Amino acid sequence: MTANFLSGLPIAEAILEEIRRQVTQLKARGITPGLGTILVGEDSASAGYVRKKHEACTSVGIESFHKEIPATASQKDLIQAVIEFNQNPAIDGFLIQNPVPKGFDFNAAVEAIDPKKDADGLHPTNLGKLVLQEDGPLPCTPAGIVEILKYYKIPIQGKEVVIVGRGPTLGRPLSLLLSMKRDWANAAVTVVHTGVKNLTDYTRRAEILICAIGVPSFIKPDMVKPGAVVISGGISWQGKKLMPDVDESVAEVASWITPRLGGVGPITVAMLLKNTINAAQKSRS
Repeated sequence: MTANFLSGLPIAEAILEEIRRQVTQLKARGITPGLGTILVGEDSASAGYVRKKHEACTSVGIESFHKEIPATASQKDLIQAVIEFNQNPAIDGFLIQNPVPKGFDFNAAVEAIDPKKDADGLHPTNLGKLVLQEDGPLPCTPAGIVEILKYYKIPIQGKEVVIVGRGPTLGRPLSLLLSMKRDWANAAVTVVHTGVKNLTDYTRRAEILICAIGVPSFIKPDMVKPGAVVISGGISWQGKKLMPDVDESVAEVASWITPRLGGVGPITVAMLLKNTINAAQKSRS
């Protein structure tokens, strides 16, 4: 068995094409949507991720705003940057690139973001809306994974889904999305982590297995049920090589698998821009 690839590229391009159309409509009314990013420190990987986000903005006509905070600065400086973006009417949505250097409180900074401008969908108000199944910006990577499953017509209803990782940006919100009573969800979701004994006993039960921990090649073939759908939500760097959480050899066991490159990443950026355009349409209507 050799798995089919769950490429995020065609999905991302379709979303971006729709965003281009919406941007054109807004500009016809004299509105140029804007996305802001705040980068703390000099981490090269984080800087690269921010650069890709602004390149995507350029490709669809969204205006970019960027603020860099030195690692030697203080939490107060970071909060001040958040306040400036909150007060800038040209910025419809913005984010703080995570992780931030030691000495900064990412959660406190996110709480200072105006929930209506929360492009990442991570503000406590918006996460609360997700819990209550109310309308609001969704965390980008979880929302992107849902779009992948929809696009490739992977059945979710009633399926046994196992998510490895319980982080607030991916594992936790994704478990909420996939367990919602919706025609595209309604799954039985189990969240496991490194504190769970016999973790493989859980992963081998999964009809859909999603790893979100940022450990290279953590999921090996013997941890996967033959024919399962396997998605790597986490990534990390080995030298200059970008590595997913799922070892490439899992493709010999799974029925569907995300590729090493072009899987969840492109659609995560597309969902970020989708949150921004939605914010612009609501705040400037």
